[in-house]
Amino acid sequence: MNKPFAESSEQNKQPILDVLAELFDAPGTVLEIGAGTGQHAAFFPRHLGHLTWQPTDVAEALPGMSLWIEEAALANVSAPLHLDVLDPAWPAGPVDYVFSANTVHIMHWPAVEAMFAGIGRVLAPGGRFALYGPFNRNGAYTSDSNARFDQWLKGRDPGSGIRDLERLDDLARAAGMSLEADIAMPANNAVLCWRKHETA
Repeated sequence: MNKPFAESSEQNKQPILDVLAELFDAPGTVLEIGAGTGQHAAFFPRHLGHLTWQPTDVAEALPGMSLWIEEAALANVSAPLHLDVLDPAWPAGPVDYVFSANTVHIMHWPAVEAMFAGIGRVLAPGGRFALYGPFNRNGAYTSDSNARFDQWLKGRDPGSGIRDLERLDDLARAAGMSLEADIAMPANNAVLCWRKHETA
């Protein structure tokens, strides 16, 4: 089996790392949701030695992801775990940080809702959730390229599509989190960071 490869992960890994180094600044455990190929899980922890990285994804992604992680051989990366966000019994938690990249526009909306609710359950008080990807703002696309991407997504799967920041923020607030940062990224993407309330 060859290692899976996503060109987007290769292109965005350094800009995302620069942001995570600021957001995930204290020692702790990171739960990565939808780790995909495993490229990020093999890269970020090498440069963020104060963190323990727990990659997760659906079962069919784990074998390919494991190839990247085994090759990287980093002491601060745990073996990948199966995580179905729709299953209320998540395999990890509590955690200090949650990271997810390019997931919410692929998931159907009920899965997005379940993911935010699950993060609210496993994220420790004061912990941060960083979400990378393209987002609409005030119900509108932020670029022509994002509009074309959304059309492509919906043509492939009508249940997918670029999500509105405001709707995601509603889910986060319902899960006990407040939006702390909205960071512009290359290629009309962003990192949204929510912080879990210190008290319920």
